[in-house]
Amino acid sequence: MLRRLASFLIVLWALGFAWTAILLPQPAGDERTDGVIVLTGGEGRIPRGLDVLRAGDARLMLVSGVDPEVRPKEFAASYKVERKYMRCCITLGFEAVDTRSNAREAARWIAANDLKSVRLITTDWHMRRAAFELEQVAPPGIVVVEDAVASRPRFGVLFAEYHKLLARRVSQLWSGS
Repeated sequence: MLRRLASFLIVLWALGFAWTAILLPQPAGDERTDGVIVLTGGEGRIPRGLDVLRAGDARLMLVSGVDPEVRPKEFAASYKVERKYMRCCITLGFEAVDTRSNAREAARWIAANDLKSVRLITTDWHMRRAAFELEQVAPPGIVVVEDAVASRPRFGVLFAEYHKLLARRVSQLWSGS
């Protein structure tokens, strides 16, 4: 009986990992949302968020997890952001240091701006956990459009991310929150 249970759990783990590694989240279409949330840390994330903002597919943008040493003028220069967007539309979030704190920072920004829908931008391999974390703390009724930036992740990245996601989901089940 114990062998069967262990075998079942191993097969379940392997299928979950295969699903996570092979069927990575995809970029979203051009649907409009009230805001766009960009999680720092991966190539192409901030340019994707700026493209969404410039196209008018969102009116506000939060860049969560910005290094506290970065000043708005430096950010604008690095990403060639027009002054009008820095004044009206872009918030640099300096509080987040990991995916969970990204979600908390984003949830506060969503509530402060009374947003009803947001586009979440992060790398494809990171999207499932980032969306899960945001779902745990976001205001009720918020619509989250997942907009994954395509990448070519190494096996080790996928392996580690899968286990982080599993650990978070299990801890959420045990805590009941």
